[in-house]
Amino acid sequence: MHKFFITQDQIEKNTAKILGEDVKHIANVLRLKRSDDIIICNKDTNYSYEAKINEIAKEYIICDIIKIIDKTVESNVSVDIFQGLPKMDKMEYIIQKATELGVKNIYPVSMERCIVKIDKKSEMKKIERWNKIAEAAAKQSKRDFIPKVENIINIENICQNAKKYDIIIVAYENENKNTLKTVLKKLDVQNKLKIGVIIGPEGGIAENEVKELSKAGAIIASLGNRILRTETASLVVLSDIIYEFEL
Repeated sequence: MHKFFITQDQIEKNTAKILGEDVKHIANVLRLKRSDDIIICNKDTNYSYEAKINEIAKEYIICDIIKIIDKTVESNVSVDIFQGLPKMDKMEYIIQKATELGVKNIYPVSMERCIVKIDKKSEMKKIERWNKIAEAAAKQSKRDFIPKVENIINIENICQNAKKYDIIIVAYENENKNTLKTVLKKLDVQNKLKIGVIIGPEGGIAENEVKELSKAGAIIASLGNRILRTETASLVVLSDIIYEFEL
């Protein structure tokens, strides 16, 4: 069944109203009809429901809520990605795939070796587009939550907020002692963990940035013997976390 996100104010008793672009998508692209079944997720509560289409109008679709879905697809581990700004097509790919793999939030980070520079005038348009990509990926993967792509930050911002996480892992190609595997094995998942993962841009994370993050308490870890592209690194980390804590 196809999944769609709505807000609390679109739910009334046992009915839900779908608005916006989803109306055209349901009627014209998916060609769903009255009595077809869909899944609805409440953005405000993250509850999902089985629903049946009751009415299709030009600007809205009314659904009858059949039952709540007790099972969640969300992980018991919360992972935020701090992604050094790559070229724009790579950023869109990272957002899409990280959403499919269960990321909670994505923070674009301006780093010393970033090739891409985004001015304030362009930033809001980029953030808006990136959040639409996250929402589309959340629908496709039937998430109960839409990851948020936040405004662009810097290394100093990460250091200032490091204590909000149980652990922050920096993926660094020059690390020779710690591996991601050994770091994850040491974590206790009895309580819901909040993990931050820092990935460098195409040119990698500068040595002085690594030192600054380490001073703030971040753990420096290698992702293996091979050098990974920036659009691969975060997906490897998320996949390893899924393997370690979900499977």
